[in-house]
Amino acid sequence: MSSHSLGRWPRLWLFLAACAVLALSPLSRAAEPLALASLFQRFGVTGTFVLYDAQADTLRIYNPERAARRIVPASTFKIPNSLIALETGVVRDLEQVLPYGGKPQRLKQWEQDLNLRDAIRVSSVPIYQGIARRVGPERMAAWVKRLGYGNMEIGIGAGRPVDRFWLQGPLKISAVEEARFVARLARGELPASQRNQQLVRDILKQEDGDGYVLYGKTGWYAPPQGGDIGWWVGWVEKAGRIHAFALNIDLPDEAAAAKRVPLARAALQQAGIL
Repeated sequence: MSSHSLGRWPRLWLFLAACAVLALSPLSRAAEPLALASLFQRFGVTGTFVLYDAQADTLRIYNPERAARRIVPASTFKIPNSLIALETGVVRDLEQVLPYGGKPQRLKQWEQDLNLRDAIRVSSVPIYQGIARRVGPERMAAWVKRLGYGNMEIGIGAGRPVDRFWLQGPLKISAVEEARFVARLARGELPASQRNQQLVRDILKQEDGDGYVLYGKTGWYAPPQGGDIGWWVGWVEKAGRIHAFALNIDLPDEAAAAKRVPLARAALQQAGIL
């Protein structure tokens, strides 16, 4: 067998594994391709986009192999982290001011005490790390499992802090799973109180448009070895329907990060959602 033929085998196994993940997912019953290749080419990025119609239980995917691949969620974990904070009582409501710790931060906007609404708006890492420490490893592990979030692994144990597992791993989630998770939140179907699910929905609202409401949260996974990946996940409420979405793209440079939201919005517009 030639070396060229051997090189195809890893890609084949990745493709088969992706198909297996999608086949096992309850969302896969009506999976359809989403023709977005020209859109991704226009933005000059590589990635995937998942669109899930919660009422019809139909899933449309651009780049299904990547959509099934689990990736560290980075700041998109602030969605379940907010819910866990409220459910455990670590945060009482959206008005409670939370301490950032007083240390210098990578971004100046993180160097301030904030309530939950403002903390998620500026994607404050120190605020949410403080929340995770107050929740504690045992309760955090139990809640991540209860919510069925991704691979449900937070890596607690010797030398593994509870405030980095969504930034560096071992927690990982696929774009398909992200879309499924936020759809459950949008419909109030997570195993948490309706009050707290509503509060989290409130802090995720991005805009009230012409006949629609858009919710979302970005994320930026920056592994030490390079190969950054950007997320944008959320949903659109329109005409009594919920369309959840999840985008992730490679970030070869900082400029590519600014393409996450415009690209996903263009995909939603092309699909007739916005």
